[in-house]
Amino acid sequence: MSIYKSILHPNSLRNLNVRGILSSLKCLHLIFNSTFPLKIQFIPVNRTKFKNMKIIIIGNGIAGVTAARNIRKQSADAEIFLVSKESKFFFSRTALMYVFMGHMKFEHTQPYEDNFWSKNRITLIEDEVLNIDYETKSVDFKKSENLIFDKLILATGSKPNQISIEGADLAGIQGFYSKQDLDKLEKASVLTKNAVIIGGGLIGIEVAEMLVSRGIKVDFIVRESSFWNNVLPEEESKMISENIVEHGVNLRLETELATIEGYEGSLKSIKTKADETIECTLLCTTIGVQPNIEFLKNTALDVNRGILVDKYLETNIQNVFAVGDCVEHQSPPENRRAIEQIWYSGRMMGEVVAANVLGKKIAYKPGVFFNSAKFFNIEYQTYGTVLPTLDNKTKTFFWKHESKNILIRLNYLADNEHFIGMNVFGIRMKHEVVVDWISTKKTIQYVVEHLEKANFDPEFFETYQNQMVSKFNTENNTQILAVSNKSWFQKLFQS
Repeated sequence: MSIYKSILHPNSLRNLNVRGILSSLKCLHLIFNSTFPLKIQFIPVNRTKFKNMKIIIIGNGIAGVTAARNIRKQSADAEIFLVSKESKFFFSRTALMYVFMGHMKFEHTQPYEDNFWSKNRITLIEDEVLNIDYETKSVDFKKSENLIFDKLILATGSKPNQISIEGADLAGIQGFYSKQDLDKLEKASVLTKNAVIIGGGLIGIEVAEMLVSRGIKVDFIVRESSFWNNVLPEEESKMISENIVEHGVNLRLETELATIEGYEGSLKSIKTKADETIECTLLCTTIGVQPNIEFLKNTALDVNRGILVDKYLETNIQNVFAVGDCVEHQSPPENRRAIEQIWYSGRMMGEVVAANVLGKKIAYKPGVFFNSAKFFNIEYQTYGTVLPTLDNKTKTFFWKHESKNILIRLNYLADNEHFIGMNVFGIRMKHEVVVDWISTKKTIQYVVEHLEKANFDPEFFETYQNQMVSKFNTENNTQILAVSNKSWFQKLFQS
């Protein structure tokens, strides 16, 4: 059964925070609009069984909040406590960059009105967890009174990796992950003319776009030979690298941070391993994240790099579950990593754990891999299996527009030509269509022939599809004809 469901569930629309929707429509579309319909089957639960059951959820990110909402949908009687020390109300972390860039206010990142939580009888606790006693089932807080739980969900998220180098504690050096980081960057940027970013991932390119929007000169230090080439194939990585430079960023490849120089407690400059000195008053470290589990170590809870869970997202301790970025799967789902710190995965885990906390046994089966991002003005989607280099079992079809930052890559198995993955840049695809093609093992010929069916804007896509089909036919000695997805009404006005 599918475990997908939209964060903007129809039953919750009346409770959404609509402040600033019109002024921030583009940003909210990118952040909250799923490109796929998500469904989960809610099985009625025994109301008496869960009356007065206390469920504590530590962490109010997408995984924790999704769990809380879905528990309430399935049980009117359970007592739900949602804990966070970062902020009282849930907000979209991916929207923080748009707050900095002036496209929206912070309150617009909160998809629910403040009274949504009380209406749904979800108690919010803004506090830090100091200790969890699994034997007495109690949670100790820094300021609040301790709480006893029947079920516990750990959704503690991830935390940024830190640099360990002399001078790392100077004023002007920070990461970008939390609401507190946003506030800190807002203050720092006022007096900043030159900034350096280290770390060639998705957060790094977000920060680059943010700082460029303020007119700040940015040097972007990436140790790889091109941006994100440990994830993207060569052609995609090259296109994004060029796009970064076109947006005014000084992209410094194949080098790393060597030393930091300060003056009177503040950052003055950095030196790279290429022996280049860069004057700067702001250094943003975006070198990845790790599960936020430090306070859970050396306890009865089994942890490795993350909190170890089984296929039902339960830990080694009965009635203690974990979801989201903090999780490490003991037996990862097919074609998935043990630690998968992705927004979509966190949401799906939240849905599954809600059912399992209420006594069901639903295994976490996320299905076909999907992720999306934005590189300045280029939207990106990836489906299934697309590795940076091909193995001997896989073939690929690649097409790029001759002058625009638009490309598509289709991977398929060499022996039976089953379609297994897609990278797409500059074109938006319909999630449910692409996932169906991979799940039902459509052939590469079928996919190329029906590409228009997967596109969000067939009118805009038509010319590109003809070029793609022509290139595929030339390379593979086939005679595929593109199937149009237009209605008879559309065709009538084109004739």
